[in-house]
Amino acid sequence: MAGANAAQMRHFLADTYLSFVYWTVLTSLGLCIWYFPLWHMGISGYEVALLSNISPVVLGVPCVRRVIRRHRAVAAILGLAGVAAYAIASPTQRLLAVALGSAGVSLSFGATLYTDKVQGTGRLERDIQAWEAGLLVSIAVRMLFQTNNPVWPAMNEANGGWNKTGLALGVLAVLDVVTRRSDAVAEVHEAKKHDLSPGTTKRQAAWVPAALGFGGLLFALHSMFSDSAIIGRWSWDGYPATGPQPVPWGGLVITALAAGFSVGHRADLATGMLWWGVGSAGAALITLVSGWPGFAGGLALGFYLGTVTRSILRAVALCPPGRTLFAGMLWYNILVLGHVWVVAYEFVPGGPLLRERTWLIVAATMLSLYSGVRAARSSLVSRPASAHDSPVARTHRHRARSVFWAAVVAGWAAMAVRLPAATRTPVPFHPEQRLITAAIWTVHFDLDNDMWLAENRIIEAVRDLQVDVMGFLESDTERIIMGGRDWTQRVAEELSYYVDYGPSPRKHTWGCAMISKFPIKKSTHHLLPSPMGELACAIHATLDVHGRDVDVIVSHNGQEENPLDRKLQTTELARIMRESQNPFIFTGYVVTKPHAKNYKILFDGGRMHDIDPTDSDRWCQYIGYRGVKRVGYARVSRGTITDTEIQVGKFAVPEPNEDISEWKPSYRRVNESHYAPEYHFPTIFRGKGVRGHFYHVFKEPRYFE
Repeated sequence: MAGANAAQMRHFLADTYLSFVYWTVLTSLGLCIWYFPLWHMGISGYEVALLSNISPVVLGVPCVRRVIRRHRAVAAILGLAGVAAYAIASPTQRLLAVALGSAGVSLSFGATLYTDKVQGTGRLERDIQAWEAGLLVSIAVRMLFQTNNPVWPAMNEANGGWNKTGLALGVLAVLDVVTRRSDAVAEVHEAKKHDLSPGTTKRQAAWVPAALGFGGLLFALHSMFSDSAIIGRWSWDGYPATGPQPVPWGGLVITALAAGFSVGHRADLATGMLWWGVGSAGAALITLVSGWPGFAGGLALGFYLGTVTRSILRAVALCPPGRTLFAGMLWYNILVLGHVWVVAYEFVPGGPLLRERTWLIVAATMLSLYSGVRAARSSLVSRPASAHDSPVARTHRHRARSVFWAAVVAGWAAMAVRLPAATRTPVPFHPEQRLITAAIWTVHFDLDNDMWLAENRIIEAVRDLQVDVMGFLESDTERIIMGGRDWTQRVAEELSYYVDYGPSPRKHTWGCAMISKFPIKKSTHHLLPSPMGELACAIHATLDVHGRDVDVIVSHNGQEENPLDRKLQTTELARIMRESQNPFIFTGYVVTKPHAKNYKILFDGGRMHDIDPTDSDRWCQYIGYRGVKRVGYARVSRGTITDTEIQVGKFAVPEPNEDISEWKPSYRRVNESHYAPEYHFPTIFRGKGVRGHFYHVFKEPRYFE
């Protein structure tokens, strides 16, 4: 008996790992697709790879269904192609490998649902629980790796990937599947011995509602609960913080999901109308409300999704596999595209229909879940108690719960390991000289020119520049197409910064974030006027800089194609700066030539000084200041991380009782030797620089009197 139990646990762990591979490939597919429209600035054609997940449609062909049933490991092996893709350097070929992996994991999951619905064995229940456990393990792993999945094909040894380990574990899991057939036969005999047939009261579910429910379930889990930080960032609204930080409160997310999965066998409760209303209320809160109330709504939604997962997947298993899974994955893909359209509306056909309408996507998701649970209720609630209270079912549930809660413990342990770094008090670089070094960088969503995650090199560049305050643009990666991750956590933890993630993902911008060595006393997130094009964002923060309040703006204006937007956005930024009485530093993406109309609106209208009015080779990024003394200015090349350089300014902050509001800057340049070494820019970027970063345009920093 002990040997049989050990074998069953081994099989369950193997299935859990293959489910981890499923979630790995699912969450990496959008990330790899996103690389191409990002560089094309519009639809690229590679988006068709999203349809790789409709592969279960082939299960509608009887001969294919028989082959897959007899050789289930084939689909699992195809799924591992998505893990092995990391070994391919070419972004195009790597995407094709990930798409093949997506087809494999989707087909394997669909075949498992169809093949293991043998009554009385509890195998279907166990398979669904393994799928749930795979999600929890994926979340726990990402909690440890600061929201990245180390097995993603955008990871490698250079940026912290564990791809070889992940692939080796996948091969072992597939070998376990290959050698398992005799155990399946034994389970059927065991079921017959205990007379566990569920009887004749079970009815086939309506396949269309079941398919819609499956698509909505998969989208909800992927878009909001594939990482512990997503709903926390959805509820984020700046400083003073009114909601949870990702560390440690992300642990509540995995706990809520595990709790829901643990009671998912109670189909009579999970599929009720009242319970759906509770889930819908949670969805409304996380969509519309900021701070702890919104986060609590997200936790309620996560718990609800956990409770209904098993019922919906059971209903799907009772339907014709080919058309049901095809329709379900197609609906999931439609929701994914809608999830993108709400922010990318300027670059896609029909975009204005969904412009800034996340609430509509959430509503469609909840309605499709309602469709799924009603289908599940009509076919599953009437089962006799023996169907889910049998010794076999209880054994499977106990085994699954042990893995669920082990993943939760691992997640909380990861939070405990990361907590000291996340709560460490940052220290500015040159407090004795009262310096503040501010920079701006458009980082292209932390996805480099060759489709690898770039935060390792971003961290190295920020560290070597000794930046006190930095604005990151195109920074919001808490979406399906960017991997649903928060790379700013890693930057802040490893380099010891306060971080403001910027406008929430539900605010429909491409993101602007800020890290600071100085305490952030207050920050406001602005959605700048954008009547024609993409929604522009800005962070207006007040920092405690050497005992004096200094305001900083990080902003990203619209594109060249929308001159009205850019004018209105620049006018609003000027108003914010003009009305502030504090010393001010502007770091932003303006899209204008120096001394052109919008330039004058920004600097003259905002009562600001350009850091270097003689620098005529600018178009996007600018740095401005008021009430602080400019020391120097540098432009640093981008390397292969993005398509935009880094701009850096050094300033001396007056004493708290010193008023320099009427001080007029001198634009006479001086030699570096004019200042003490503490005021100098790092020498590491001179000449050829390091890692592709070097002083360019002027070939060296500029210093001013």
